[in-house]
Amino acid sequence: MEYLGLLVMGILLSTLGIVNIMGNISTIHAWNRKRVKEADIPRYGRAIGAGTLVIGAAFFIVSYLVTFWNAAVIDYIILPGLGIGLALILYAQLKYNHGIF
Repeated sequence: MEYLGLLVMGILLSTLGIVNIMGNISTIHAWNRKRVKEADIPRYGRAIGAGTLVIGAAFFIVSYLVTFWNAAVIDYIILPGLGIGLALILYAQLKYNHGIF
């Protein structure tokens, strides 16, 4: 019960990532997608969704592992998950939106 917040956040972020991967980018702030070309929307959604899914999966996995095994693994899963997820999101923003905002 102590890590219930991580579990809920992981499920929500994973669901949001899947929605974005499927092509629905309406969940992304308007100013973050205003310069994305119509033809690039599916690729942009996949890249942003993949980053969000990686972060959500890291939270979900950590909450599961910590609940059943050892709390010492948190840093070894969350930090790389956040790094990889944020790198994918930043890549998509720079490539398809031509800037962060």
